[in-house]
Amino acid sequence: MTTENDLLRRLAEALAQADTATATDWAASPAYVWDSHGGRPVARIVAQKLDLLRGIDRQKEAVVANVERLAAGHAAHDMLLWGARGTGKSALVKAAVAAAQADGGNIALVQVATDAVSTLPALFAQLAKVGRNFLVFIDDLGFAEGDSVTPRHLRSWLDGGVEARPANVRLAVTSNRRAILARDMSEQDDPINPRDVVDDQLALADRFGLSLGFHAMTQDDYLAVLRGYAEEFGLTLYEDEALGWAKRRGARSGRIAWHFITELAGRAGKTLD
Repeated sequence: MTTENDLLRRLAEALAQADTATATDWAASPAYVWDSHGGRPVARIVAQKLDLLRGIDRQKEAVVANVERLAAGHAAHDMLLWGARGTGKSALVKAAVAAAQADGGNIALVQVATDAVSTLPALFAQLAKVGRNFLVFIDDLGFAEGDSVTPRHLRSWLDGGVEARPANVRLAVTSNRRAILARDMSEQDDPINPRDVVDDQLALADRFGLSLGFHAMTQDDYLAVLRGYAEEFGLTLYEDEALGWAKRRGARSGRIAWHFITELAGRAGKTLD
């Protein structure tokens, strides 16, 4: 006769088996997404080739070197990539990891969803047990009033806190501004000492060993990016039209260039995969 204790025991065993079956294999995939449900593997990193990322040579050299060190298990920095929208910050992070993997580096990319930043300590606890190196990527970081995560939390995770990221993990964060200001913040948010508010934000930026600024492209850089794409994908480039495309969108950037190349490829009946 089945007792209540037997049923509870079987239920507990079933739940334990389910947890084991759905546990993330952090050694199997090139990339992962970490969200409110845990880790999810990604079959491949969709990234541009490094030599197609132009106009950011200094930033590219620094990021690639740092990722190579991490992939080899050597000392490496946490990275803050800040600056104008569409200038290649996220693309460079992904491309650098993909290149390191192609060279045999023992590294994976873990992109953290915006709803899961507060669970970084749980992610760190899992990754610390794995014989692999990880670049944890937080894209377009910002803080707003009422967020469960504050700059002080992230500072603790980066440097010195009891839940700081383990030795095989480094962070790459992108932001529109070096200070990673709250989206609705002004210096007058603190009527007693407004500088304290800004200093608190800058203290977070100072925790990153590698901080790189990305700025709006010159016309020459914009056209150089387009020429590289056009050559790579066998497209005919119309430079006057490309400049008009950027003017209508109010910016020259790698993202705007990619949108124009997508337009050209579509017209030509080609794909960009």
